[in-house]
Amino acid sequence: MENIENCFARAFAGPSGAAVMAHLRRMTVERVLGANATDAELRMLEGQRALVHKIETLITRGQGG
Repeated sequence: MENIENCFARAFAGPSGAAVMAHLRRMTVERVLGANATDAELRMLEGQRALVHKIETLITRGQGG
């Protein structure tokens, strides 16, 4: 079976993959919740951020980084 990191690198390669990752980053990593955010909202966003970070890490490893 092929290394999953290589699969992620290929899946997100090229302009379409870069556009998808940029969109995911805008929706999660670059998103700021206001002071009135609930505990549930904060936890949900942090989980989403963690997933985007994991995807970015797999892509980087698959690219040999």
